Amino acid sequence: MIKKIIKRTFDVVVSFIALIILLPLFIIISTIIFIETGFPVFYKQKRLGKNGKEFFLYKFRSMVKDADKIGSLVTVKNDPRITRSGKFLRKTKLDELPQFFNVLKGDMSLVGPRPEVKKYADFYMEDFNYILSKVKPGITDWASIKFRHEEHILESEKDFETHYVNELLPKKLTLAKNYADNNNLFIDLVILIKTVFVVILN
Repeated sequence: MIKKIIKRTFDVVVSFIALIILLPLFIIISTIIFIETGFPVFYKQKRLGKNGKEFFLYKFRSMVKDADKIGSLVTVKNDPRITRSGKFLRKTKLDELPQFFNVLKGDMSLVGPRPEVKKYADFYMEDFNYILSKVKPGITDWASIKFRHEEHILESEKDFETHYVNELLPKKLTLAKNYADNNNLFIDLVILIKTVFVVILN
């Protein structure tokens, strides 16, 4: 219980400070997206959360409107649905910044297994139920670091969606289960620091 309180307090404090500091950047990014493709500037999608409860995950919109209705939910590097500004946002991971709101709301943690859409989670629901019974999904985790070039990996696959489900997702779940069973504030700090370096060094 104490560990959960510490983690939640850390999530709220860091996310609140981050949102205040990043407010000017939010305005700039929102303006660029609006000028290029109009509203909405944010994209929301249902993902599986704690104990399997679905929630809306928020991102800056990096693709054309209704992209999820005209193509796969899995995205590759040169997906034609990605906008010009979206390419930069995705490369720098700036499109993920609105998820600090998800953390404040309590849907997510700063660190935790990346939230998955139900369509793909259904293939491994037993694993997801186990993981999400222990921890909330997060903005970053070990899999986010290891598979930071996921779009590049999938681009070389003819059937990238099948490859994601059969090859990448099981590997992500192995890392997620390891985190669910072994996590604390120190590990979270290590993951956050490594994530920052990975994003900067790309």
